[in-house]
Amino acid sequence: MIVLLIVFALLFLIPEIFRPPRPTYPVKQKAQFHAIDAALGLFKSEFDGYPPSGALDEDGRPYCGAMKLSESMMGRDLMGFHPNSVFCSDGTDTKGNMLYPKSGAVSEEAYRDSLEARKGPYLPLDNANAYTLADIYGEGNTGAFDPNNYVLCDVFMHIKIQGKRKKIGMPILYYKADTSKTAHDVDDPNNPENIYDYRDNHALLALGVPGKPGQKHPLYEDPKIFYEIAINDRVAEPNAPFRAETYILLSAGHDGLYGTKDDITNFDFRWKR
Repeated sequence: MIVLLIVFALLFLIPEIFRPPRPTYPVKQKAQFHAIDAALGLFKSEFDGYPPSGALDEDGRPYCGAMKLSESMMGRDLMGFHPNSVFCSDGTDTKGNMLYPKSGAVSEEAYRDSLEARKGPYLPLDNANAYTLADIYGEGNTGAFDPNNYVLCDVFMHIKIQGKRKKIGMPILYYKADTSKTAHDVDDPNNPENIYDYRDNHALLALGVPGKPGQKHPLYEDPKIFYEIAINDRVAEPNAPFRAETYILLSAGHDGLYGTKDDITNFDFRWKR
């Protein structure tokens, strides 16, 4: 009897012993960032630059870096980026033309012309983790943002979509470097010479933590954390950020909070607090 029990135990244990190790969530997140890096490289080659990340669109309406990243990679309807886009929050061009019309809202010819003009999507739809703000924060909880705006989410599945069993991650924050600036002021986040501007996604952080009313992100309460995370201590003074000529990607990590030691970036940083 004992021999039989040992045999059965081995039948269950041996496959697990020889099974290749499964990647951890931080490893998966780094892999997602590598995929976005490659996609942004393609975008840059086609449009001679990276997408913008400012907190507002050209008309002063809220449309933050995370949303602009999603549009550049997937388009506003996940069917590709329109080359005439100027990253307006309503999806129009400089003349007010709708670049991402819905089928039935315009003529079939106009709809077809829009699709034929698109570039990408630059990420596979199944792996893009693109969800609307309403999916993440719930209807009525998206502040000044359009609840139908998409963002790319990280791989940490801890947000339950209302009315569904599916769980999703937090938005990936995107900050583009302003190469005309020279500072990385850890003591003054509002220094106008800072290469990176924490305000690019600050209004998104202001929406709080999904499912946890009243809880705030440490990065929202203290923007200095962003500059502490991003400082490149491998270079001499004056202070300089990592990726000073490109962009920063930021995941909230396993705890779902931006500005804590388990945050994940597209560079290797050491938590200093």
